[in-house]
Amino acid sequence: MIKRHLESIISKKIPSDKAVIILGPRQVGKTTLLEKISSTLKSETVWMNGDEYDVQELFRNASATRLKTLFGKATTVIIDEAQRIPEIGLRLKLITDKIKNVQVIVSGSSAFELGNTINESLTGRKWEYKMLPLSFSEMVAHHGLIEERRLLSQRLVFGYYPEIVTHPGEEEERLRELTESYLYKDLFTLENVKKSSAIVHLLRALAHQVGSQVSYSELSREVGLDMKTVEKYIDLLEKAFIIFRLGSYSNNLRNELSKSKKIYFYDNGVMNALLNDFTIAEVRTDLGKLWENFFVAERFKLNAYNKSGALPYFWRTRQGQEIDLLEIRNKKIEAFEIKWSIQKKVKITTTFTEAYPNASTHIVTPKNFDQFLAQ
Repeated sequence: MIKRHLESIISKKIPSDKAVIILGPRQVGKTTLLEKISSTLKSETVWMNGDEYDVQELFRNASATRLKTLFGKATTVIIDEAQRIPEIGLRLKLITDKIKNVQVIVSGSSAFELGNTINESLTGRKWEYKMLPLSFSEMVAHHGLIEERRLLSQRLVFGYYPEIVTHPGEEEERLRELTESYLYKDLFTLENVKKSSAIVHLLRALAHQVGSQVSYSELSREVGLDMKTVEKYIDLLEKAFIIFRLGSYSNNLRNELSKSKKIYFYDNGVMNALLNDFTIAEVRTDLGKLWENFFVAERFKLNAYNKSGALPYFWRTRQGQEIDLLEIRNKKIEAFEIKWSIQKKVKITTTFTEAYPNASTHIVTPKNFDQFLAQ
């Protein structure tokens, strides 16, 4: 079994007087993680699946007294896919406030359903973590740096979903099944998402634009939706852990862009499934885009698991000078220029270094990338 970083992080929080919340897309191993953590607990445990209708009904309008009866002598309560339970935020608040000595651990695959309902109800009462597809650093811990570096080209095309990583030779078939059966499952249950074909069309358009500035007006024309709907769908796709946005960083210099956005995918394999292109990386015309998405996503995972507090941006001037990735932490700037192939010496633009002389700058290539992705 591939050990996840969150296993040790969450285990250290148990027992706690706060609820433990694990958010992440379907099929990234949340249930497997919960099973592994629960197997190490000495306390009696109740396990519930929010996808099951009878579990949803048990929680509907349940009082603290009713919940105590449901849990019996258990001191640990695990609720998987909790976003399916109506008013789950209020039920979790009841547990943490009224039922002492019960540790509740919750997983959910949609931040728009679970996150929105628990944030207000559980203010100051939760530890919240994101669980994403497998990371480079987790795979290095699993079978070593040399082996994982050898698999880089494979990861650029097929990504890091656990099912894909653990079934070599079946990646293409399983990725198509993943994207068609699971990726949009929670998204399409929302009442305000009525055009599933439009969502898929939008995702494909975004996959073609990875690493480029995104124009909602251009996407609107391409997909055939109004701009407000495009922006709403992108927000939902982000909360479904399919994509994430980077804003442009500006210190109010006159030539800096301040309101632009770039969009990346959490997983290269999902992006390539949407592009319907599983050609080997080395012959791809979009290899630079694959490489940039890979590195930016891996930095995002690393910072999320470490709870580093780093805020990700990109930087660009009106004249086209650009830095692919900035991370701002405690007012310190770390800048990454991401290049697959360097045929001539690449330098960070002097416009940036003069504007931010104290920033740490890096040129990231396949030769040195692992030093920036270590746990």
